[in-house]
Amino acid sequence: MKISGWISVGLALGVTVVAGAQTGTQTAPPKPAPAPQTAPAAGQQQPALQLHNMGELPKADPFPVPNPKYFTADAPSVDTVNAFLKTLWGYDPNRIWRVEAIQKTTAPSVSKVVVFVSDKTPNAKVQPTAFFVSPDGKHAIAGDSVIPFGATPFADLRKMLQARSDGATRGATSKDLMLVEFADMQCPHCKEAQATMDNLVKDMPNAHVVFQSYPLVELHPYAYKAAAYGYCVQKQKNDAFFVYSAAVFDAQDALTAETGDETLKSAVTKAGLDPAAVDGCAATPATKAQVDASIKLAEDVGVEQTPMLAVNGRMVPLTGVAYDLLKTIISFQASLDGVSTGAAPGVAPPSLSK
Repeated sequence: MKISGWISVGLALGVTVVAGAQTGTQTAPPKPAPAPQTAPAAGQQQPALQLHNMGELPKADPFPVPNPKYFTADAPSVDTVNAFLKTLWGYDPNRIWRVEAIQKTTAPSVSKVVVFVSDKTPNAKVQPTAFFVSPDGKHAIAGDSVIPFGATPFADLRKMLQARSDGATRGATSKDLMLVEFADMQCPHCKEAQATMDNLVKDMPNAHVVFQSYPLVELHPYAYKAAAYGYCVQKQKNDAFFVYSAAVFDAQDALTAETGDETLKSAVTKAGLDPAAVDGCAATPATKAQVDASIKLAEDVGVEQTPMLAVNGRMVPLTGVAYDLLKTIISFQASLDGVSTGAAPGVAPPSLSK
């Protein structure tokens, strides 16, 4: 369930180009910032001429040669931008791009980055896309979305999730590859995503999989109480949580003012625990503080919709993404972080390019 805006799929996931990109086959950068220099000043960065991504590149260069006059900002560097885009898009060996401009703007220390994107198929369209980089060099802004920026943009979020995620867990004990599912037990899309999560647990043996409650209280009146019950179930027995949550998802339509309480208690009974004890636990300030802290964690890492999967800090929506593509992204992020998924060797989809 989406709650506010949409995390730019192009930046956060890389399935399409960055939100706000123009369509068509424009082959020149947008108008530069006022009074651009005609050549780089001493010590100023030079534009990179090579195409970027993995594997064999097309014989014909589809992009215009970058003009030095469009590189008026000292930061970020072309190398940093390419490392950032490699992290986002590098799972798709068919995608290619070139940085065409890094410009000063009228906002102090805010830079505008223009990138041309295409793929290796014959006569593929070239699409320009632009985003802004914050003065501290840690965030990219595209449309109404703000996401981490840098050569390793997800490293800080990965550390935060390793330290603060406290939901029920499945899979490996090591947090080297951490898949944190942010979900609301009254959210229909979260219910649909559970089969995907079950498959990931099977297919990614090295993954430490966490169910992190993110009740959208303004939309789902029983989600908060379901989350509180879940923490109390987890405290008694971690594995019982997944029996409980499955029962809640199965009876999701019964989470109403008339039958909601009995639905949650029935789910606790199916998990083999005492519903009266769990109900009492759920009403305590300590449990409510734990649910509030889980909501705060989701907000701090930038979750804007449920269900959302954090793959070592990289946010990937669990709706609208094919399972093979999801596994490819997880495997790619794991490789960037120097860890293994433990998955059996398989055949990747022949092309992931849009």
